Amino acid sequence: MTTKRRRRKRELNRKVFKIIFLVYIMQEKLLKSIVEELAGLGSGLIVDLLFNKRDVNEFLIAKRMKLTINQVRNILYKLSAEGLVSFIRKKDNRKGWYIYFWTLNTEKCLVRLEAELQKKIKDLKEQLLNREQKRYYVCPSCKIEVSEETALENDFSCSECAEIYVLAGNEEHIKEINNKIKLRERELKLIQIELLDIRQKHEKKRQSDENKLKNKKKQERKKKSKAKSKATIKKKKNKK
Repeated sequence: MTTKRRRRKRELNRKVFKIIFLVYIMQEKLLKSIVEELAGLGSGLIVDLLFNKRDVNEFLIAKRMKLTINQVRNILYKLSAEGLVSFIRKKDNRKGWYIYFWTLNTEKCLVRLEAELQKKIKDLKEQLLNREQKRYYVCPSCKIEVSEETALENDFSCSECAEIYVLAGNEEHIKEINNKIKLRERELKLIQIELLDIRQKHEKKRQSDENKLKNKKKQERKKKSKAKSKATIKKKKNKK
């Protein structure tokens, strides 16, 4: 391999690593907002402790979050009800109680993120349509913006200071909404690529498990057939 090719390969690896890193950061950020919607402010920290890990001890989670074990379980049960986390439990032989070990359900989390992003994009497109088709007015003193319907109801004078409304420019708003739509659509595309990859892996594993099961059954049938043949031969010999 030439020096030029090596350099290109290194550059490509760096770009791929950067994209993967940004995807993970974006996923964590979105997941935190969803978790806090479901389980309350501050509960998003749990994503840092579970993201890309498996079977995390609930006592470790409680310690890192500086919460009681019951408070942590309350958060995790809410997430479990939504299918975002799963658990296994093991008995502590020394103390005699069960300890729960928690894992983020990556596919379910991504499906939830996909739905949230699709909803946000839909809302933004509705806002964009309103900005493109409707007129808005603003009070020069209070800087309060109102729809044309509200301005008409108030005889085009501000309800706070009685100043006459002026027509608001929509260009900046339209540009800002378009930028938000593009950002959310990029995030959605990355989520969907990640989801496709996970589903393909699951499908490969399913097919592999099916093939193993078929091979196992085939071997068992062969053994039974062989044993049956031996028994038949032995029976014939005994008759002679």
